[in-house]
Amino acid sequence: MSKRLNMRKIREVLRLGAQGHSQRKIMAATGLSKGSVSEYLRRAAEAKIDWLAAKDLSEAELDSRLFKPHGRKGPVERTSIDFTWVHRELRKTGVTLQLLWAEYQQSAIASNDGRRPYQYSQFCDLYHDWKSKLDMPMRQNHVAGEKLFIDYSGKKPTIIDRDTGEVIGVELYVAVMGASNYTHAEASRSQQLPDFVGSTIRALEYFGAVPAMLVPDQLKSAVSGPDRYDPDINPSYFELAQHYGTAIVPARPGKARDKAKVEAGVLIAQRWILARLRNHQFFSLAELNAHIAQLREELNSRAFQKLDGCRRSAFEAIDRPAMQPLPNRRYELSHWKKARAGIDYHVQYEYRYYSVPCALRGAAVHVRATDTTVEIFHGGQRIASHARSYGPKGTYITCEEHKPKSHRDYGKWPPERMRAWAYSLGPSVGMVVDAILRRYRNEEFGFRPVLALTRDAKTYGKERLDAACARALAVAGPSGPTRRSVVAILRRNLDQCPLAFEETSTATVANHDNLRGSLYFNQENKDDH
Repeated sequence: MSKRLNMRKIREVLRLGAQGHSQRKIMAATGLSKGSVSEYLRRAAEAKIDWLAAKDLSEAELDSRLFKPHGRKGPVERTSIDFTWVHRELRKTGVTLQLLWAEYQQSAIASNDGRRPYQYSQFCDLYHDWKSKLDMPMRQNHVAGEKLFIDYSGKKPTIIDRDTGEVIGVELYVAVMGASNYTHAEASRSQQLPDFVGSTIRALEYFGAVPAMLVPDQLKSAVSGPDRYDPDINPSYFELAQHYGTAIVPARPGKARDKAKVEAGVLIAQRWILARLRNHQFFSLAELNAHIAQLREELNSRAFQKLDGCRRSAFEAIDRPAMQPLPNRRYELSHWKKARAGIDYHVQYEYRYYSVPCALRGAAVHVRATDTTVEIFHGGQRIASHARSYGPKGTYITCEEHKPKSHRDYGKWPPERMRAWAYSLGPSVGMVVDAILRRYRNEEFGFRPVLALTRDAKTYGKERLDAACARALAVAGPSGPTRRSVVAILRRNLDQCPLAFEETSTATVANHDNLRGSLYFNQENKDDH
């Protein structure tokens, strides 16, 4: 596990611990072992770091405070546990883990071999970890307000395009509360991230409260790195969970027991909703969702067959009192990507360039973009925030405080060095670089195409590059030569042709006896009339 991913999970352990979740729930949400969760919480307590303090620390600061070395003394050796004996003895009437731990502790002390027994909490955690690997069938007992199970129906509703008559299949999103079976269902265009996040937001707003955990299937919009026991949550979906103060515990692949509740809910939605819509035609997603909402309310108000009440009454009595309130602000979908700051201290996102402090040129960063903002993070800290640009591709958005004090103070590649390097390759290369840099209001914005010429010199050689630049200068229009025009000349081997070729060719063609000029055709038109 990478250090960055590990620190992210440690932050999640502290966040969930601050919300009062048990270590077992934190383990399920983060994919960490009980021992790791216990160790991180212990270290945080010893360092006197709670979630409020941890969220304001950089990754390096948090790492140094939690994992500061304490001397050279090695770890204490522990007496091993016979888990098979523990498991067998627990089947006997009246035997508890407390009793077995006491007997284990007495045996360890009596052995007098210098090893120390585990404490009771560690004893229990290690046993439960061992037991979980037995893969024994388990009946899930759903705690009030704890889990919201999420999945899509394999059978799809359809809408009809009014203009073409095309029948379009759409997705049926289903979310079911574990304890009450209270169900939300809606249609969406796809299972892609924007639709998936939007459906989850509307589901939480339908319930009017937030459960302790979201349990989606391991679809790509929820899990960016599928894994049986330690899935990597999609950053945008992970951010949604943090915004609503909940945890994400994806169902394990191939483990039907993990999502039995939602699969039953999907089956009921197919029978109660889709089957009743089979003879209807819908010409928009909104029209389809209006009918689904009506049938959903009927489903949630339908009386249980063997219990008193219905899904709605059970939700109000069991789940809602144990759930958290919705935050005041609705989550805004964000997109994350990895990037690298260029030598011009700008980061590219969708072909627009956003500035970062010039000292971070060349640094690896993460970009978070919403419909309105673009934020840039380095080392877990936000280093820049810009209003998102929808201008022409190639637009630069620059903060004044990100600029260097002067070009000479800029760093390794000031404009003067750019020009000196260019003229060292050839006079024509230098003139092309001059033309490129003059084209920009701030010369450092022209560093990208100029540096690209470095690769061209390595690919084609100095002589060919200078010849191509000379030809680009000769044929350039009013806007001047560009790096692209130089590359086009090199790719077509035009740099190997003499510059006077075009002039000679043009003069020869213009004086040819078989060519008729405009005067000839004007005279011919007069004769016809």
